[in-house]
Amino acid sequence: MKLLVGTTNRGKLREFEALLAPLGFEVCALSDVAIDTAVDEDRDTFLGNAERKAVAYATRAGMLALADDSGLEVDALGGAPGVRSARYAGEGATDAANVEKLLAALAGRADRSARFRCALVVAGADGHVLATAEGTFEGRITDAPRGAGGFGYDPVFGLLDDPRTAAELPAEEKHARSHRGAALRGLAPQLAALRAAPRDATG
Repeated sequence: MKLLVGTTNRGKLREFEALLAPLGFEVCALSDVAIDTAVDEDRDTFLGNAERKAVAYATRAGMLALADDSGLEVDALGGAPGVRSARYAGEGATDAANVEKLLAALAGRADRSARFRCALVVAGADGHVLATAEGTFEGRITDAPRGAGGFGYDPVFGLLDDPRTAAELPAEEKHARSHRGAALRGLAPQLAALRAAPRDATG
């Protein structure tokens, strides 16, 4: 069963392809359905942004669509960068620029506790929200980037029970631990129900 994943982030798309394949879904990218305009992420919660994107992409493409909004919450920064994680250093910021700004903001701070948070929403072609789930990944911000894997803030996201960062984890282990993996496991029963009733899922 085809499922449009509403993201332009290639790293996220690769993760979703790996996570959704065992559930029997074939991932479609936005480029596969000729969508090249982004949806404004103007809500103040991850779930609100994910719902906005899922509904918009599902109705534009006329098919079942999944969207996520995810980001990093740092306790010493009052939960920032939060929903602005991808543009923490400004609109169009690179991962490196976002990481540099984060490390500068935490310079000299003892409390480096943080978590990744992910919200997932699936919508049908008629715009109805069909499934939602959320997941978190607890950790701490390291003093410097380490690791060549992952994307975003992964190189400075240290695990609580392990000396590695998220960027040093093999892909399969990261999927098992991550906020996105946790959210998708929560979504799996709902996705299974949709796959069993595709007519309802597509509107």
